Amino acid sequence: MPTQIVVAGALISGRALLVAQRARPPELAGLWELPGGKVVAGETDEAALVRELQEELGVEVAVGARLGADVALDDTTALRAYLVSLTSGMLGAHDHRAIRWVTADELDELAWVPADRAWIPDLRRAMGH
Repeated sequence: MPTQIVVAGALISGRALLVAQRARPPELAGLWELPGGKVVAGETDEAALVRELQEELGVEVAVGARLGADVALDDTTALRAYLVSLTSGMLGAHDHRAIRWVTADELDELAWVPADRAWIPDLRRAMGH
């Protein structure tokens, strides 16, 4: 059973998904991911995702359904994704090198953080493909 959950948000608008390019750590810098972060003690997945996306992107989101299955990062940490929708704010890359919108056709070509790659089929379905 994981002791640390990391949450990620799949923000889909129309037929496009928002992805964020990591600035750190060095082994992941330049790779793309769904934005998010660690759930802290006493916090729900949803509250953590709202907080992380506010910090990283400067926006307020509503957290929806789970996306795909948990991805084990190591023996104690699991990565969990949720669909999110934008409720307010202007998107910006506050914690990432860059952010961009991609279509379902671009998902396979993106240089993903390895863990997030597991969700490509789920993302494609969520994007209506």
